[in-house]
Amino acid sequence: MDAPDWLAAARRICVLSGAGISTESGIPDYRGPDGVWTRDPDAEKLVTLSWYLRDPEIRRRSWLLRRELATADVRPNPGHQALVDLAQQGRLRALLTQNIDGLHQAAGSTDVLELHGTVHQVVCTSCGARMPIGEVLARVDAGEPDPACPVCGGVLKTATVYFGEALDPAVIDAAAQAAADCDVLLAVGTSLGVHPAAGLVEVAHAAGARVVIVNAEPTPYDGLADLVVRERIGTALPRLLAPPS
Repeated sequence: MDAPDWLAAARRICVLSGAGISTESGIPDYRGPDGVWTRDPDAEKLVTLSWYLRDPEIRRRSWLLRRELATADVRPNPGHQALVDLAQQGRLRALLTQNIDGLHQAAGSTDVLELHGTVHQVVCTSCGARMPIGEVLARVDAGEPDPACPVCGGVLKTATVYFGEALDPAVIDAAAQAAADCDVLLAVGTSLGVHPAAGLVEVAHAAGARVVIVNAEPTPYDGLADLVVRERIGTALPRLLAPPS
């Protein structure tokens, strides 16, 4: 499917990306048919703050998973690159992502608004100290299954938003402003089932923007969309976002 004329003519495209854009890079999504939580519902505890804080075994499992992901050969794919190209065309209003993997930045995107934080940093839940995740994973490799904060001894976690935590209000406000100031909202690789991020589709629609959804599975907002695409993201995005001829 070629891009419709109105998409080719769009000059302020706001992109909201989710886990689906990274599956072609080898990172499984969460809620898809073969998603992490679909296959193992118990894995959701690893990113649920109440479980994480009270159960050292959950933390040990979480750090082992983080180490496994950190050593995987994961690279950006053509879907990520298409968004870099969109920015170079001068047509990207904002890149908002629910992802924590940093692949947009690895592909060359700048000023990425990370709604759910980043896995590349670690934060202390007591004193707020931050550090690169590599420092903590080195301690795991050295035999510490549940490294404590080197500043205050508190519990460390990745600088991602866990279930039970609030999103950064400043980040959400900036995302809402971008969604209200675009001519097209492109939701790509997201189930649109997690709020407040999913609500950005309604914000854009209410402001008069067209909505494009590129996702393998149906979403709650398909009926609101002007265009729904079910193709592979790495194939669909380069074609949909090609420079206007």
